[in-house]
Amino acid sequence: MHRFLNTLFARLALGLALAATGAAPVAAATFALPTDGSTVVGQVRIVDPSSTANTLPDIARRYDVGYEEIVRANPGVSVWTPRGPVVVPGQFILPPKPWQGIVLNIPQRRLYYFPEAGKGQPPKEVITYPISIAREGWSTPLGATRITGKYKDPAWFVPKSIREEHLREEGVELPEYFPPGPDNPMGMLAMRTGFPGIFIHATNRPWGVGLRTSHGCLHLYPEDAAQIFPRLKVGTPVRVIDEPALVGNDRGRWVMATFEPVGEYPDKSPLSVRTSQALAAVPLPADAIDQARVKRLGETPQPVPVALSPSEPDLTAWLRTLPVERYDFEPYGIDANNALLPRLPASEDIELP
Repeated sequence: MHRFLNTLFARLALGLALAATGAAPVAAATFALPTDGSTVVGQVRIVDPSSTANTLPDIARRYDVGYEEIVRANPGVSVWTPRGPVVVPGQFILPPKPWQGIVLNIPQRRLYYFPEAGKGQPPKEVITYPISIAREGWSTPLGATRITGKYKDPAWFVPKSIREEHLREEGVELPEYFPPGPDNPMGMLAMRTGFPGIFIHATNRPWGVGLRTSHGCLHLYPEDAAQIFPRLKVGTPVRVIDEPALVGNDRGRWVMATFEPVGEYPDKSPLSVRTSQALAAVPLPADAIDQARVKRLGETPQPVPVALSPSEPDLTAWLRTLPVERYDFEPYGIDANNALLPRLPASEDIELP
């Protein structure tokens, strides 16, 4: 995985260095919670970056989705030089209730934050961000915990086990200590959970968000960390779940999305079994489900919610009905590949809390 990431960062650096510097504005995913029984928020978009030097990770960051999400949604599209329509998978099936505090769905590689609306009041909105998850062998614990601390400009004392792994796999020895700053793998903002050694934090390698890059922590784009950090209180509940197949109600239209299972967790069933388990929990008659679509979802992860009813268009046909939007934002630039916030137009600038 380290070799893959090194290649990813190197190729991004090359492409971004050749592109115009500057940054696209960020579109944080904040949605009003449905009040009609729906469990789906957001929208899928189709954009055409052909006239720009953007990569798929550029587009992903612009719309606050992760690497795995945008690549899975665009099979066959070049990561480095996408041409023609690109699917932006910005529609999300919410995690199972309760909707409170932070919910981290590891296979979905996504964090959901349900801010308190007031004492005794249910949340009225949800904020969702893509996350990097743990590398194989370092899985984040499942279950319930809380935010136990918040740190601005954290330092990082690198555990011996991580230094040994890096030396073994890369042939390079990591320093024992990273001081605060833009090159710190902890980023500029970090939130500690009650799980030992597990933080939700920014990253100095934002182009890896959405991949399996961590040693148990959950990585955010720097701008997402800057948005959530001041809102989170110490004591906020955190729930970590393992749900690679999600079924949702999109205003009466039943849909499913699937994600690569994390093999280290207790339920080692293949994705095809997990899709069946997810469907069994939904009161849908068998004739209301297109079994061929379910089979495909159980074979190949698909982050874009797919209509389950045979009377609804399949994914390919449905995507063809969406308008193609102009995409002329500048790439983020090589200087955005660190823990600093990206440079934005003055009207959309972000500040660290």
